[in-house]
Amino acid sequence: MGLTYDGRQLIMSDGTATLRFIDPTTFAVKRQLLVRDGNRRISQLNELEYVEGEVYANIWYEDQIARISPTTGRVLGWIDLSHLWLAGQRPHRDAVLNGIAYDAQHQRLFVTARTAETV
Repeated sequence: MGLTYDGRQLIMSDGTATLRFIDPTTFAVKRQLLVRDGNRRISQLNELEYVEGEVYANIWYEDQIARISPTTGRVLGWIDLSHLWLAGQRPHRDAVLNGIAYDAQHQRLFVTARTAETV
C-alpha cells in the first residue's frame, strides 16, 4: 500500500493495479486509474512517490519502479533496481526494496529496503 500527494490530491495504491485519486479534505475517491504497460496490468503497486509530474510506484517483490502517467495510467518507463541489493544476498524472501523518496531540490531518488522478517 502506498500514498503520495501531487499538490492537489492524494494518490493511493492498495496492492492492485488500480490507483485512486482522493480529495485530501473529504477523502472521497474522485477517480480511479488502471495501471498498464501495453496491454498488461501492473499489479503489486506498493510505495508511491510523485516525481516531476509522474507517479513512481515500487512493485512489491520486484526490483523495479514503474513510472506512471497520472493522466492515462500508462507506464512511461521502468527503473531497474536489481543492482542495488542482489537477490542472492538477501536474508529471506521478504527482504525487499520498497520505500521511495524524492529530493526535488537535488533531483535525487532514494530507495529503502525492508529487512526484518514478519512474525
